[in-house]
Order: sequence, then C-alpha cells, then structure tokens
Amino acid sequence: MSWQPGASGQIIAERAALLGKIRQFFLVRSVLEVDTPLLCSSGVTDPSIEPLTVEQGASLSAARYLQSSPEYAMKRLLAAGSGSIYQIAKAFRDGEVGPRHNPEFTLLEWYRLGYDHHQLMAEVAELICSCLGERQVQKFSYRELFVHFLKLDPFAAGIDQLRETARAHVDLSFDSDDRDLWLDLLMSHVVEPRLAAYSLCFVYDYPASQAALSRVVVRNGVDVGQRFELYVDGIEIGNGYCELTDVQEQARRFSADNEKREQLGLTEKPVDTRLLAAMQCGLPQCSGVAIGVDRLLMCLSGSTDIRGVLAFDWERC
Repeated sequence: MSWQPGASGQIIAERAALLGKIRQFFLVRSVLEVDTPLLCSSGVTDPSIEPLTVEQGASLSAARYLQSSPEYAMKRLLAAGSGSIYQIAKAFRDGEVGPRHNPEFTLLEWYRLGYDHHQLMAEVAELICSCLGERQVQKFSYRELFVHFLKLDPFAAGIDQLRETARAHVDLSFDSDDRDLWLDLLMSHVVEPRLAAYSLCFVYDYPASQAALSRVVVRNGVDVGQRFELYVDGIEIGNGYCELTDVQEQARRFSADNEKREQLGLTEKPVDTRLLAAMQCGLPQCSGVAIGVDRLLMCLSGSTDIRGVLAFDWERC
C-alpha cells in the first residue's frame, strides 16, 4: 500500500493549468459556472450506467446516489432561468475500472441555450483546440462511418446481417436478438479503433434507439437521435445532445430504461421526479455536452493510463 500520489508533480500542475484554461474559456463567453449536489435522492436509469449508492447515515431516510453526471440538476437550473451554464464536477460510476476508467472521475459539463448539436460541436472544438493546440476537426455521421468502414447501412441492415458482420470481425460465443448490441459491437470493435487516424473527430446522429436524452428527428428518411460523441486521437472524451425538452417523452424513456434494467436482471432505479417537474415547467431549447477532464488531460500529457493523471486513483484512496 502506497500513500504517495500516482500522478507526477508535473501532471498535477498541468491539471491545474487545464482547469484554468477551461474557466477562462467560459468566462470570456459569459457562460456561468454553477455548482450542484453530488449526493441525490435519484440517479440515472440508463441500463449501461450503474450509480454508486450511499445507504447508511443519520441524515438518510432512504438510499441516495452519487451522481454519474450533474446533468439532471443542471437542467433544473436551466428551467429556473439560469441561462447558459457550465460545471466542473466529480462524477461516479460503479464497476468502471481500467486504463480509461476510474469509478470517481472529473466531468466538464455545459449547456448552451438556443444551440443545436452542430453549433455545440463547433464550440467544443474551440475548447479542445484552446486546451490541446490547433487540431484538424472532422465530422462524420454514424451512418457514414458504417458505410465507409463496413459497407453496411446501420439503419437499413437486418439483424441477421448485423450479426453476421459482427461475427466476421469479432470472435463471439453468444447470440442475441438485440439490434443495438450488434451495432455497439461493430462500433466499439471495428469503427472506433479506426478513429485514431483522426486528430479531433465528431460522430453524430445516432440511431433513435440510442438517443439517450437527445431529441429524435427524421434525417434522410430515418429517425436519428441528435447527439454526438467526440474522439481525440481515438479516445472518446465527450458526449453531447440537442436536449430533449418533451416531459412526456422523457418520462417514457425513464420507464423504458427501467424495463430494460428488469430484463437484464438489474435493479430498477427511482425516477428523478424533480427533473420531470422542471421539464413540465419548461426546459428551454438547448444543447449540452459532458467532457471527461481526466481523459482530456491524458491527451494533453500523452498518458495511456488514467491512473497516470489522477493524484489518487481508486486503488490509492
């Protein structure tokens, strides 16, 4: 057991400088810095994210959840009239440990009123270049990448074709009728590794089934979720949405998440009724994005392991 930090003094100083650049970026754009709670009465329902839970304490009448993102509370501020806002916050996700994952990590999240996801992508590129130096920026739709790298239209292909294509590229010993599972396998094992060839790359307009909390619109005859992911040197560091503002649709997606959780044998999560109440009052049209600060620092420092940019990673706490 070591008491010493895992990151060098130079990396710790680079983190401080990076946070300063981020704050200056938003200061000159008059985007307000805010602060929201880490421990809340509800967490995300997303089946792919497992929140950490606090169940004991004199102040607790029920379990509380360490937030996997400040998103829900920030949207409540937006509904209350905050205007465009940003936050640098700690976030927590259970079971995520690896070269690019630590259960406790730092997120930069911001929301821009009146922006669509393409306008926000442009601002994200400005921020990244201000932190890392000028980079060539490229944008591809989800569909374009599948057609280019796999000669397959992800919106038109049947599940048998997706399954066969995945098995041609990845050694798999299971079967499934989950269309998104095969798409995710193809994206993570075939498409994403090839994005390392692009310095700063956005992937946008995902299948509607992967919309998460983004709006769904029709593009070129198919339903797409107006969201994007950002890759820098092949590392995914950001996820953004043209935000869903329809409270009834949001409630339906929460319910669908919990149904999927039940099917997967996961514990259902309480729905954030305060967020729904805020959306009922009126969430303004906006786009938002979350950037992994630790991964951004990895890109800046050249580190290949997140433990090298954290003062104290999960095993040192």
